[in-house]
Amino acid sequence: MRPRPLKLIIACLLTALTMSTPVSSPAAAGTNDAVAWTDIRTLGVEGRGWNDTKDFYDRLPAKAEGVVRPPVWDLSRNSAGLCVRFVTDATEIKARWAVTNPWLYQPNATAIGVSGLDLYVRTEKGWHWLAVGIPREQTNDLTLVKDLIPGKREYLLYLPLYNGTKFVELGISPTHVLEKAPAWGPGTRKPIVFYGTSILQGLSASRPGMVHSAILQRRFDWPVINLGFSGNGKMEPELADLLAELDPSVYVIDCLPNTVAEEITARTEPLVKKLRAAHPAVPIVLVEDRTLQGAFLTQGQMEWYHLKDRAALKAAFDRLQQAGDTNLYYIPGEHLYGDDGEGSTDGSHANDLGFMRQAEIFAKTLAPLLKAQ
Repeated sequence: MRPRPLKLIIACLLTALTMSTPVSSPAAAGTNDAVAWTDIRTLGVEGRGWNDTKDFYDRLPAKAEGVVRPPVWDLSRNSAGLCVRFVTDATEIKARWAVTNPWLYQPNATAIGVSGLDLYVRTEKGWHWLAVGIPREQTNDLTLVKDLIPGKREYLLYLPLYNGTKFVELGISPTHVLEKAPAWGPGTRKPIVFYGTSILQGLSASRPGMVHSAILQRRFDWPVINLGFSGNGKMEPELADLLAELDPSVYVIDCLPNTVAEEITARTEPLVKKLRAAHPAVPIVLVEDRTLQGAFLTQGQMEWYHLKDRAALKAAFDRLQQAGDTNLYYIPGEHLYGDDGEGSTDGSHANDLGFMRQAEIFAKTLAPLLKAQ
C-alpha cells in the first residue's frame, strides 16, 4: 500500500475532528459560566482605623508591633468588624477568600463566625440578612447566593471575626456591574470606635454580622471600628495612645470583663483624659461588664466579678464628671444579656440573643449622640 501524502492525512484528520466536534455557541463555549472577580480592596474596605498596617486586613498599625503586648498584636491581626459595601445588579454572587489560621472555629464559636463571611442586602425596610460563606478550608471558593430577583441593590459583607484574612474576592457575571456603595447617609459620619474584649471581638456570635457593634452599624447606618481583643481589653496606655489617633464620632470603652477593680481605678481616668485631650468634643461612653449568667447562684461571683469592678468604674466616671467632663456617658451592665439566662453561649460570652439585647441597650445611649452630629 502506497503511503498517503502528508497533506491528505492532515486534511482527513481535520475533517474527522470537525464532524465529531460540533461548532459551539458562545454560551456553550463558557461565556455564561465566566466569572469576573473583584478584589474587595478596590471597593473600599471599612472598619480600618489605620492605613499603615503590616497586612491590609490588620486592625492596628504596623508601628504597634513591639509596642502593644504580643497577645494584643496577634489579636489585632484578626479581621473583626471589617466589612465592605458594594452595589451590583448580579443575580448570582460568588466569593473566594483565604484566612491565615488553619483552625477555623473555636469550642464556643462557629466556623462561620470565626472564619466565614456574612452577607446582608439593603431593602426598603433597612438591612436584611441574605447569606453566609461557610469556610471548609483555609482557602474557599463558593457561591454566596444565586437566582436573585433581577435588580440593582446595595450589599454589605462582613469578614471573619477570629481569624486573619489574606484576601477576599467577589465574583459575578461579566455582563453585570459591581461598584462601590454610596455614603452611609447624609452628612459626615465618622466611625463609632468600640474598644473592648472577646465579647466585642465577637466570640460566640453565630456569624460576623451578629456582634452588637455590627448590629448597631446597620441600625444607624453608621461606620464602626471594632477594636475588641479577646482577653486583652485592659485599658492600657499603649492602646490609649493609639485610640487617641483616630477621628471618631463616639468612643465606646467596654473593657471591664478583662480588668479587675485595681486596674479599673488606675487606668480609666488616664484613658479618658488621653482621649479627651485629643478630642475635646467627642462623646465617650463607659460600659460596665455584663453579668455572668450563673452569678445569681454562685457564691461570691457577683461580689468578686461584678460589684467591685462596677463600683470602681462608676467612681472613676463620677470623678471625671466632677472634674468637668460633661460629654461622658455610662451604660450599666446588669441587664446587657437580659434577665432570663438565655443571652449567653457559655455564661460569659453573648450568643446572638445576647448581642441583640446589648445592641438595644447601647442604642438608647448612642442614638441621641449620633443624632446630634
